[in-house]
Amino acid sequence: MLRTIKSIARNVGKSTLRIISGNGLEWFPAINTLRRYDGTKLRGDLRASLNVALLALPQGMAYAAIAELPIYYGVICSAIAAIVAPLFSASRHTILGPTNATAFMVFSFFAAAAGTMGKPPVEYMPLLVLMVGVLSVIGAIFKVADLLQYVSRSVLVGYITGAALLIITNQLKHVLGVNLDMQSGAAAKTFFAILNKTAGLYSAYTWQTIAIGVTTLAVYLLLQKKLSALPNFAICLVLSTLASVALKATYPSFQSIETFTPFSLDTLSPSVPHINWADISTLWSVAFAIAFLASLENTVMAKTIASRSGQGANVNQDTLSVGMANIATSFMGAIPASGSLTRSALNYESGAKTRFASLFCGLLCLLGFYALVKLPIVEHIPKASLAALVVGIALSLIKWKNIRICLLSTKDDALVIIATFCATLLLPRLDYAVYIGVILSITLFLRKASVPHLVEYEMNDEGNLREIDKKNQRQVPAISIVHVEGDLFFGAADIFRAQVQHTTSDKRLKVIILRMKNARHLDATSVLALEDLIKTTRKKGVHVLMSGVTREIYAVLKKSGVLQTLQEGCDRSQGETNIFMYFQANPNISTKDALLRAQDLLGTRDAEIKIFYDGSSK
Repeated sequence: MLRTIKSIARNVGKSTLRIISGNGLEWFPAINTLRRYDGTKLRGDLRASLNVALLALPQGMAYAAIAELPIYYGVICSAIAAIVAPLFSASRHTILGPTNATAFMVFSFFAAAAGTMGKPPVEYMPLLVLMVGVLSVIGAIFKVADLLQYVSRSVLVGYITGAALLIITNQLKHVLGVNLDMQSGAAAKTFFAILNKTAGLYSAYTWQTIAIGVTTLAVYLLLQKKLSALPNFAICLVLSTLASVALKATYPSFQSIETFTPFSLDTLSPSVPHINWADISTLWSVAFAIAFLASLENTVMAKTIASRSGQGANVNQDTLSVGMANIATSFMGAIPASGSLTRSALNYESGAKTRFASLFCGLLCLLGFYALVKLPIVEHIPKASLAALVVGIALSLIKWKNIRICLLSTKDDALVIIATFCATLLLPRLDYAVYIGVILSITLFLRKASVPHLVEYEMNDEGNLREIDKKNQRQVPAISIVHVEGDLFFGAADIFRAQVQHTTSDKRLKVIILRMKNARHLDATSVLALEDLIKTTRKKGVHVLMSGVTREIYAVLKKSGVLQTLQEGCDRSQGETNIFMYFQANPNISTKDALLRAQDLLGTRDAEIKIFYDGSSK
């Protein structure tokens, strides 16, 4: 018996070491960037970091307010996460820090557990953030992030949409000037309960607070619409603070407007999180959910930025950066950090050259924290103003286009997004809502799972197909045909995206024909990936055509609106089209017509052709 146990333990140990040694992680990728650093990159990074810091600093305060924690938690998290994450990340544009989704999950957990926990939430936060970091690092080591492609995008869309409504509802108490206690056992904990409780306190509403909050929100939305390139969040917060100070000095009735409590430099002193098994047991479920959500958010963000920048996304490496950033943040008593799409997109659009733009942003946030300590600022910021700006951010999280695609693409996507959204609104804890969405998504995936495998082929001198290997010289074609075989739903979307992105890296390539005759189960995730690819390749001057399209795929493309994107630039009056339907009587005629269209686009009949064929299909 003992010998058997030793044998099992030895085999498990060997397997674990094999997984760890073959995970492809780089523990200090920033060293390679530093070796090639120069003055030009420094100037670009400094310029981008200033723009991002002007957004990250007030947003950090807002997200801490969402979690109903001291606002300096968000500032510290924005600084520490931005400094540590780029030392380990794969993406050069990633900016980590607090986000709406993770902040409100923290809030919902402690609100649901109100009256049953022996300590206030702030005493649990260092351990919670540490657990999130450790779980993320373990996930990166064991390549768990690769499994996130099997979780439908509809889960994240449903959760974020529901969380946005919850954030808006919960912040109304600050805008209306009422005291809605969320930390007592009898507190309202779900969307409709909070809404009903807030409406029932109408007699306690204060018009002064409403005036400050509504005006701040109106100015913010107007600036976002007219001057979106400006740091409107910071501008509105400064303007509303100055207006509040002036009103208090002029009109005594405005003295009732609540402001935040100032903090000192002592709050920045590091300390080791207190670890005990009782607290670990209490926090385990929410820590796992936040780690999962942070990794999923970061993965979606990294891939979105990668599609714009052309840099490949390494989701496991980026998950490692999430883990290390949270571990570092836990020693400062902050809140969980995740990848922020808004701050990362701003970093990219501001011309960041390397990962060090994030580090500079973190240092600027530390300077901002020092300024908030030394200058009389925090004690004059109205809670109604920050709440109104949080409402503005939450409104921007509701992406009607993504919701429509998830609802109309397939019945499975509609079921997942509706179930996740309803669970978010109806359950007192958001981690339960995420689990429900993930379980349902994976269940539907297992029902129809099949991942296509694409193998590259080319024509040899005799006119026959041959598989390309490292020994063969890669030909440079003007037209590429991609055979899409098998199930093309969310589990296959990344493979599909990666293959086409790899193909479009060839600068001489002008036309890609996606042969969809044997493709099945197109869903919201793959539709979003397809739309992104069409737009990205179009910017590069590469045309995308589709041949062999079945009625099922055509219906999904039409309902989701991607058909219109695909057909942009076609003169329909002249019979031009970029999509060619499948005809059972002659399966190859659509590809022939697509080739004729491709050659018309190129203005030649002599373009070389390369074929990608799925070698796993028989």
